[in-house]
Amino acid sequence: MMDATEIQQLAVAVRAHSCVILVANSILMYDHMATLTEEINFIWRRPKALSAMTFLVNRYFALLGNVYGLFLAFMPTPDQSCAKYVLYRQLFIFFQQLIVCVILIIRTYALYNCSKRLLIWITLIFIVFAGGSSVGTIGQYAGNLTASPVVGCFETYTVQESVRYGIAWLAILAFELIIFVLTIRRTCKSRGLLPLRLVGRRNLLDVMFHDGAIYFG
Repeated sequence: MMDATEIQQLAVAVRAHSCVILVANSILMYDHMATLTEEINFIWRRPKALSAMTFLVNRYFALLGNVYGLFLAFMPTPDQSCAKYVLYRQLFIFFQQLIVCVILIIRTYALYNCSKRLLIWITLIFIVFAGGSSVGTIGQYAGNLTASPVVGCFETYTVQESVRYGIAWLAILAFELIIFVLTIRRTCKSRGLLPLRLVGRRNLLDVMFHDGAIYFG
């Protein structure tokens, strides 16, 4: 049981974390507003290919999910709703990463001239990593939830639980590293020693390498 001083310190830490999340979400929403015109012209007013559909799903699923999480971060959470909130947040993170990984697979598949062999291998690797991550993390919250009227609903982890969650995120990092290496390999093989144009007029390969490097970084 925490005393009053520990609760006060925890409340300050949770509020600081919530403010950081608020800043990040403000940047996200600003980006949505700043690029809305381009989105309407190049996505909504054109036939919807698979790439366009995955773009829209990723864009608005992330937006709505982050708004939901931001709302709950600044609103008091009833004790009986704490477990549901944590489960919904875990599911949101899982499906968001799933959508991102599917987009990365589609990009790499297109980059390698629609190689079905590469697609099969990447998909199998993704299934293994995703399965291992989800089994060790989703729903593992029943014994480590705390609801307080001062700090709201939050999770605490033992060392073993922290290691399990860390391994899950390392699996995602490993998969994205594979995608990034494949992107670099294809770019170097196609362009040789020609310099990449990161500014000015660029071709599609430059754009894909640039975007992949920014995302991985």
